[in-house]
Amino acid sequence: MDELSFEELTAALHPTFTGGGGAVLTTGLAASPGAASGLVAVGSDVALDFAAAGSTVILVATETTPADVAAMGLSAGILTSRGGMASHAAVVARGWGIPAVCDAREITVEADSFVVGERRIANGTPISIDGSTGEVTLGDRAIAGSAVGEVGEGSGPVSALPAEIAEVLDWADQVAAGRFAVLANADTAADATTARALGAQGIGLCRTEHMFLEPDRLEIVQHVVLRGHDEHVDELAAAQRADFRELLSAMDGLAVTVRLLDAPMHEFLAGADPDEAAQWHEHNPMLGVRGVRLGLLRPELYAAQVEALAGAVSDCRAAGGDPRVEIMVPLVSTAAELTAAVNAVRSAWEGADAGGTPPIGTMIETPRACLIAGQLATGVSFASFGTNDLTQMTFGFSRDDTAAQVIAPYIADGLLETDPFTGLDRAGVGELVRIALVRGRAANPSLRAGICGEHGGDPDSIDFVVQAGLDYVSCSPYRVPIARLAAAQALLTA
Repeated sequence: MDELSFEELTAALHPTFTGGGGAVLTTGLAASPGAASGLVAVGSDVALDFAAAGSTVILVATETTPADVAAMGLSAGILTSRGGMASHAAVVARGWGIPAVCDAREITVEADSFVVGERRIANGTPISIDGSTGEVTLGDRAIAGSAVGEVGEGSGPVSALPAEIAEVLDWADQVAAGRFAVLANADTAADATTARALGAQGIGLCRTEHMFLEPDRLEIVQHVVLRGHDEHVDELAAAQRADFRELLSAMDGLAVTVRLLDAPMHEFLAGADPDEAAQWHEHNPMLGVRGVRLGLLRPELYAAQVEALAGAVSDCRAAGGDPRVEIMVPLVSTAAELTAAVNAVRSAWEGADAGGTPPIGTMIETPRACLIAGQLATGVSFASFGTNDLTQMTFGFSRDDTAAQVIAPYIADGLLETDPFTGLDRAGVGELVRIALVRGRAANPSLRAGICGEHGGDPDSIDFVVQAGLDYVSCSPYRVPIARLAAAQALLTA
């Protein structure tokens, strides 16, 4: 295979339909590529029941939250009536290689069915979704499997890539060697194993809040945020130490960047006691008590996470492993809060007696952080641009609510060229990245920098990242091969 297109590579990584389907019910946002057929299951409880009975299911919801993760992992596909490319459903689905169609605004999700036009599609009805086109059709369709094995969180790691594809990607890696790295966004050992099999050179983003998505784990975070009880902090630390140990073992010898807790309150307090959660209620979710703000308001949270990570490193070393970790502070907007967080991380690590403090970095995901990057860079070893939130804050577009209502008609009318959550906006977001990079490296010439938003798996965005002089991208595991190919092409033309 002398040439390999992005379309061919995407098709090889994900299942595709091989024949025609039934009536087209609707078309939504092609949020996670691949093809899936299964029985409609509205809500997690129904999906779990159907899956336990041996059925293949398509989880249907208005939108998903961390409480839905168990059902998402057992579903062949996901269909939501809301949510853009950076929504919970889209991000989790891409990370696990599950086909997803989001923001299908023509459907109305009800208790045991969804309605589209004059049709009512009840639980148990077979439908098919195409996460590469956004099309939703009635009935089952024939599917050709992925060239790298089964997809989905519950199916285990993928097998090696086909030899002819692996050969081309090896050439791509040779071009990028020593110049640019492709890392993965991975939160579990299973994610990491998949990413490594697909050629990731490390983990550029481990979202530690995703380690608490199971219902019993979610309660731990809720208890700590709402009550701050020591026993719940200890539970959090014990759970994360075990998770970190598995993750570091899966990536033994490769760097793992662990982002400290960044839990959007509206997602992580869903289902909590309304009276207790009232003080944390936010009218504008995603812009409130998140990231470093939560870590400074509840300092025991970050201390417990750092101690758990240090313990996991010690465990892996004792077992003969080679764990390599980096710690990242999220959603920083002022130099003072970054300094406070870095000092807290160093103190917690030193108290854990796990050797020298690992590299500490920050996520740059607010416009203000871009503008003061010179101040931020003096206290860290690396910076990772969280382009999902940076795009949201730069445009003033909600990550979850604007895909169908604003962005799609804007593109149709020529007011936007593309969805800025899919392809990096070079004129605005990209310019902020360039400014931050120049100012950051002026203050700290050895500053490593990359992006870890969903743009990290988009070829055109990767071309910008290479031209701008960044050092790496980090993307969902199933987008790693695309990123490897795109990086080499960008480097050859830079």
